[in-house]
This record gives sequence, structure tokens and C-alpha cells, in this order.
Amino acid sequence: MAFERRSGIILHPTSLPGAYGIGTLGQEAKNWLEFLASAGQRLWQVMPLGPTGYGDSPYQCFSAFAGNPYLINLDDLITKDWLYPEDLASLPAFSDQAVDYGPVIEHKLRLLSLAFERFKLKASSAQTKSFQAFCQNQADWLDDYALFMAVKEAHQGQAWNTWDKAIRLRKPKALKTWTQDLANPIERQKFWQWLFFDQWLELRAYANERDIKIIGDIPIFIAYDSADAWANPDLFYFDGDSNPTVIAGVPPDYFSATGQRWGNPLYRWDEMHKQRYSWWIKRIKASLALVDIIRIDHFRGFEDYWEIPASEPTAVKGRWVKGPGQRLFDAIKLELGELPIIAEDLGVITPEVETLRDKNDLPGMKVLQFAFAADASDPYLPHNYSKNCVVYSGTHDNDTTKGWYAQAPEAERDFARRYLARDDGNVAWEFTRLAFASVADMALVPLQDVLGLGSEARMNTPGQAAGNWSWRFGWQEVPYWIAPALKDMSETYGRLPLEKAKDTPYRQSNFGDEPLS
Repeated sequence: MAFERRSGIILHPTSLPGAYGIGTLGQEAKNWLEFLASAGQRLWQVMPLGPTGYGDSPYQCFSAFAGNPYLINLDDLITKDWLYPEDLASLPAFSDQAVDYGPVIEHKLRLLSLAFERFKLKASSAQTKSFQAFCQNQADWLDDYALFMAVKEAHQGQAWNTWDKAIRLRKPKALKTWTQDLANPIERQKFWQWLFFDQWLELRAYANERDIKIIGDIPIFIAYDSADAWANPDLFYFDGDSNPTVIAGVPPDYFSATGQRWGNPLYRWDEMHKQRYSWWIKRIKASLALVDIIRIDHFRGFEDYWEIPASEPTAVKGRWVKGPGQRLFDAIKLELGELPIIAEDLGVITPEVETLRDKNDLPGMKVLQFAFAADASDPYLPHNYSKNCVVYSGTHDNDTTKGWYAQAPEAERDFARRYLARDDGNVAWEFTRLAFASVADMALVPLQDVLGLGSEARMNTPGQAAGNWSWRFGWQEVPYWIAPALKDMSETYGRLPLEKAKDTPYRQSNFGDEPLS
């Protein structure tokens, strides 16, 4: 699918400023969109928006369809009279630089539970009807998700393979009994989803009104501890007790002698084929109800993937297994038409993966931090790009560009200096310029690179179990010159049409430092 020539910034909503310990979908998110519009940026890329589980990773969610309740804007609930200002007065002084997930989640869920109880007492007829309509329209995934989360709560948060056997295996009598016994917690989970969807869709409309498209993210694999795995055991390689027999990962390579053992359950693609890939079609359709463009993480897994016996402690003893290939995309296109999908094709990519990507006219990814380890033939160097690709200075899994440059081998730094024709100045800003100037249809940079931040602002370090996904920024860190400079850069390199540039004046009053007099 052809994409307009655009540029934008990567920022997950958790990183937004705000008083409650984590970014939300409230006014600060709208301020962020105003900043993007003023800076001439017409793309906003986020990570998966689902409810986070192990390690607080947005790539290990309790559902592929649900939204993250931790992102719900509490101020909106005050305006609805479901929370009172004094309810928030007792909150601790959360850090405005990093998300401390433990206490943030504890206090957020307490307040959201309080809002639910007041909703039941105070909701207007229109609000009640809106909630009921949401539950009915989303029942295909929402019923299973709400029950899953309620049963999980009743089991003190334990993974579903430790639950009572009857509900673990979804015996009809157990499903009926648990649904009746947990009616209130189930309804509470649905209420939280209603709030998330209502706030997110308002925010998406706000973005689209400013000609900003949102790029979402779909991990190819789901988390084992998820409503998706529990509700659809026939679609995964599970044994009689619903434990996975094989799991996902990648084999040993230059970076790891034992490979990466991700632990995600693997799809029974034969069974999905029998069902005409209906689960994947629902997943894509649900994502496109929330975002404008989808990035599919680990795209190569559709062609072939590394299968590891679940009993193995590392990824060494595995095998390559063929994925669904073109059959999946034919089914998706037959149902949904041509789709705005970006293929994450990083790492060791085979000709077969490239063929699958190109046959479906999907743009792949180019990462500038990967470009300087070889020579002029490196495919990540901009002079080797085709138009149909997306260029990044770095991704959420990379160090910031400043951090990368500080630790890169001298040979790579020397190549970068020669390629940029610059000295050791603001390399992150020069990478931004290089990305915007390239022929790639879309250019995206993390906000950390726009601000020239170092490794302290890194979002994720793969293989590191704790300390990820927590970085946040404050408007005081955004210099007054950033927005007009980005806007000028986008206009200069044809990523912001002149008529659009005239329509998006810089609105300094909302963010950043005041210009020096």
C-alpha cells in the first residue's frame, strides 16, 4: 500500500507528562498532539495499547484486543462526578521522570474501582446506554477478557495455568458458575474498557482533525498469560492441561550464544487456516478501529519462525517451521481489502521473507543506528533505500542515538561522521535530518532523539528483566526552538506540503521554554 511522504515521532502514552505517575489519554495527550501539529509532524507512533502484564511490557499484554486501564485519564472521571478531587488528594508524589509501576497500578486501580462504584449509583440514562452498547458491540472479545481478568484477580493474579482445573480448561459448568459469582468484578473490567475506548477514540479523532495519523503496533505473538490464549486453546500448541508444548524465540546468533527464548505460545496455523484465519482478521480489524496504520512486529514469523520445545531452558535446540505465508494475507485482504501495514523486517531476513513483504506491497523498516557497521553497500544507509520503506533513527529496543554513538566502536562513529559530514556534535539531530531527507515514504524518530537525550532515557533493553518501559518526559525539557526547527525540516524535505505548513503555526504557549528576549 502506498503511503504519503510524512514524518513523525515515536512516543508511548505512558511517557507523557502528568500528575498521576504515568502518562494518560487526557489533556497532556492533546497538548502532545498540538505540539506534533505545530512541529509539522503528521505521524505519531505508539507501542501496543493493551493491558500490560509481566515486566510491564506492552509486548506482553493480557489481551490483544483490550486497552490499558492504567492510561485512563482520571480528570475526566472527576468531570463526570465519578471521582471527587479529594479522592486524588491522597495520592503520593509520583516521579515525573519515570513510571514506578507498582504503586502507580495500585493507586490507579483503587481509584478506577471507586469510579465504577459511583458510576453504578450516578450514571445517567445516556451513559448507561452507552456502556451497554459498548459491551454488546465488543462482546466477541470483551466477555472472555472480563471473565479472564476477574478470575485472575480471584486467583491473586496468578497465571491461568495455575487456576482451578475446571475454569482453566473452560468447562461449561465452571464458566457459568464463575460468571455468576464474579458478576461485579466482570462488569468492572468492562467499565474500565469502556472508559479506555471512549477516551482513546476521542484522542484519535483529535489527532486526525490535525492531519496526524497514529501508527499502532501488533506483536506477531501473544502472551501466554492472556485472555487470547485461555479463550482459544485450540489455536495454540497446548497439552491436555493447556500448557504450551512449543514456544517462540530466535536461534543463537552473533549477539547471543544461546539465542532468545521468548516463551510466547505458537499458533496452530493449520487450525487457523481451517477457520479462514478469522482470529487474525478480527485482530487486524480491531487494531484499525484504534489506529490508522499498523506495524507488525517480527513480520518474518509469517514466513518461518523458530520453534523451541517448551521444556528447553534456552533457544539453542529449536527448528525453523514454515508460517502461513501468503495464505494469511490473501484471507485478510479478501475480508478487509488492502491494509496500511508496516512490516518489521529487522534482523536476519531471508529472500522468502522479502518476497512475502514485497508481494503484499508492505514497507519494511530501516534503522540508521544499524547503518554504519559495514560499508557503502549497507542496506540501512539512505542512499540504498527504495521509497516504499520507513526509516527510523532508532526504535524502542535501541539505545537512544546519543547513547548509541557514545558506545559505538570508533570505526562506526568515524563512518557516521564521514557520512553526515559532521563532527561529534548533536548526532541525534543529524540522524533526524538524515531520516527526513531520505527517499523513504515515512520517517520516524523517538522523542528521546529529538531532544538529544542519552542512555538514561532508553525505553527498553532487550533481555533485561526490570527497569524498562518507564521513561517519561516533561515539557520543560522541550526547548522553544524544537517545534519550528522540526517543522522547517519537514517542509524542506517535502514531508509537510507548503499549504499545510502555513496552516499549522507554532503555538509556543502550550509547551517548551519561552524564547530568549
